[in-house]
Amino acid sequence: MRSPPAWLRWVFRAPRRLYDVGWGGLLGHRFLLLRHTGRRTGRQHAVVLEVLRHDPASGEHVVISGFGPRAGWLRNLDAGGPASVTVGRVTFAAQHHVLEADTALAVLADYERRNRLARPVLRRVLSVLVGRPYRGTAADRRHAVTVLPLVGMRPVDR
Repeated sequence: MRSPPAWLRWVFRAPRRLYDVGWGGLLGHRFLLLRHTGRRTGRQHAVVLEVLRHDPASGEHVVISGFGPRAGWLRNLDAGGPASVTVGRVTFAAQHHVLEADTALAVLADYERRNRLARPVLRRVLSVLVGRPYRGTAADRRHAVTVLPLVGMRPVDR
């Protein structure tokens, strides 16, 4: 997968800047800050991810790995290092799991439905990330969830 263009990297970094200055609460449940430990270095890292679905009952937040299964944060989580999630002003120790394809398809379809005004931007971004035109069809969605894993994060104590 090729590197995203500069404008897309800037967009991806904007929510992190809000968390950095203490304004993460403005983002509500729309974005989360994931703190994770490097699998080789043991250093602490942080990344802000967009939440596609939030389930208040389980506390689970579903995000998409925009850089695929080889994204550093996902590889660090898979290696078993500790992770914490901050959503707004709430922080919790997190466990993760990659969603099964059918569940991921339903989450992505629901996300598109709820964000219909942003569909043109979403489709442009997904086209870049999956490396081919994304029009929001069932076939496009199926391809997207095979290339870009959807990951559920929930509090360890639930």
